[in-house]
Amino acid sequence: MRRASSTLLSHFPPHTKTSCPLLSRDFLTQISSLYTTTTTTTTTTTNEDYLNNPSPTHHKTCTKTNALLFSKIKPNQFPTNPSQNLNTLVDQAPQISTRHRKIKEKSQLEEAFESAKTTDDMLRAFKDMEATFDEQQLGMACLKLGLKLDQEGEDPEKVLTFANRALKVLDRDDDKLSLPLAMALQLLGSSCYSLKRFNDSLGYLNRANRILGKFEEEGSFNPDDIRPILHAVQLELANTKTAMGRREEALGNLKRCLEIKEMTFDKGSREIGNANRDLAEAYVAVLNFKEALPYCLKAVEIHKAQLGHNSVEVAHDRRLLGVIYTGLEAHEKALEQNQLSQKVLKNWGLDSDLLRAEIDAANMQIALGKYDEAINCLKSVVQQTDKDCEDRALVFISMAKALCNQEKYPDSKRCLEIARGILDKKEKTSPVIVSEAYMEISMQYETMNEFETAISLLKRTQALLEKLPQEQHSVGSVSARIGWLLLLTGKVAQAIPYLEDAAERLKESFGSKHYGVGYVYNNLGAAYLELDRPQSAAQVFAFAKEIMDVSLGPHHTDSIEACQNLSKAYSAMGSYPLAINFQEKVVEAWEGHGPTAKDELKEAYRLLDQLKKKARGASEDTMPTKALPLPRKSEFVSTMNSASGVQSV
Repeated sequence: MRRASSTLLSHFPPHTKTSCPLLSRDFLTQISSLYTTTTTTTTTTTNEDYLNNPSPTHHKTCTKTNALLFSKIKPNQFPTNPSQNLNTLVDQAPQISTRHRKIKEKSQLEEAFESAKTTDDMLRAFKDMEATFDEQQLGMACLKLGLKLDQEGEDPEKVLTFANRALKVLDRDDDKLSLPLAMALQLLGSSCYSLKRFNDSLGYLNRANRILGKFEEEGSFNPDDIRPILHAVQLELANTKTAMGRREEALGNLKRCLEIKEMTFDKGSREIGNANRDLAEAYVAVLNFKEALPYCLKAVEIHKAQLGHNSVEVAHDRRLLGVIYTGLEAHEKALEQNQLSQKVLKNWGLDSDLLRAEIDAANMQIALGKYDEAINCLKSVVQQTDKDCEDRALVFISMAKALCNQEKYPDSKRCLEIARGILDKKEKTSPVIVSEAYMEISMQYETMNEFETAISLLKRTQALLEKLPQEQHSVGSVSARIGWLLLLTGKVAQAIPYLEDAAERLKESFGSKHYGVGYVYNNLGAAYLELDRPQSAAQVFAFAKEIMDVSLGPHHTDSIEACQNLSKAYSAMGSYPLAINFQEKVVEAWEGHGPTAKDELKEAYRLLDQLKKKARGASEDTMPTKALPLPRKSEFVSTMNSASGVQSV
């Protein structure tokens, strides 16, 4: 994970013009003087191309990058007397006044600090400076040293110390805002993030963002000076919000990062391709495959043009594209992209990536119903894995899935037991990978009606994820699954706390209108109704219907069921006019499905007639209330996108 300080450091004013990439890690050769000692006048230089070098892309998480710290301002941090720069005559007396000698010593100390190449050299030079300069004069040096330490991955507590010292100098009472102040706030945000002090990090970064926004609005700085720092702040905001489980909000910051890069780089540059892929990965993380698709296609297009069809970057793009197509249930296209990716990975000798791609291919074959082909593929892959590695466990999980689909349950369970034996030993070292694997295993036990085993595994998964702040969205999904299984097995009272917890976590992570929140509310309503709490049920059913109408459409099967349940809740409350109103909407929705929903429409009419009789005082019959399972990753998105054409490359 890269530090945001790398390229920010490179924006200290150079004595000689150098190229400084937006997200480059190799900024050491680009660092020059932080300040001048020849004048008390602040000057501004130009930096023509600080965005030339490519940066590595990272999958699954939003990258903690090293953004771009210093704009091209030359704040003279160490005020000196201008007389020190006056030429001296040859015949002047050799004696130097005490005042001039001190000025010369300061100048030498500054030069030693500026020319230091390593962290140790900088620390030694800074220590010497502390004996001569007062704290006010050390502000910019503290900032530069803090950035260097952050870039080198040093102790974040040490980074925080220098960042705080810089802030105290730069954040004066005169309300004078500056780019170095924004940089100091960004560095504080970065170090607090590393220390898992996410609320503090968010506070510093939001303030930096406001300052930079004000500069943009006022036009008080050249946009080329502001953009590198703004990019750093936006990336840190995305990282911090992701770590806090606020992934939907983080997407907005990542979009802003892409916009900044598009204003900075050439249209078809590799960096633009990387930024598009990063954003696609972020959408995949929130299961929004439809939004991810165009960004991933753009990444493929750019990287093919820049690097050729057989580049590693294109191979990684295609693998991600395969995941997206799988999410959209376009499994043939997913397999096609996977095979293209495998060819390149094999040519480049990237065995680890190739092995994962082969496992992905087997899962795609399973989705296509090609179970024997998948099993044969996995038998070949398992020979390439070490006895106790995570990849071996993933192979057996996929093999179990294929066998389960063939209803070979004993063989499937044996594969799952082997996988669990490996994963048990990896809980401390690879908690995220193990948790994801446990969730998949639990769903397979669920398919085999082994509900107690499935619930037990999910609770174990929840315990692992609870310790990871950045995985709170996953905790919400696991809670929702546990709640649904408890509801399904008649343990209604036990289900409610899990469902309530899931609703809150998922809202915080994905937003209040996410389809997953709708499913949880629907199931929570069913639980309330079972416990004879119709008013509570009606309230959450109404939330569920509103969310599903927006995210799935009012004629989606699950939206109709939510409307049906809302009718049931109002009926239980004796509010028959409202119950009839919603039941009529159910009838109308099923009518829109045509002949394929003949049985559902007949049942809807029966229930409507029953409600009308009850409204007239007739005897009451029972109307079914349906709990809806949280869909697996691709079920919802495929429905949403069935009407939109899926592109291929």
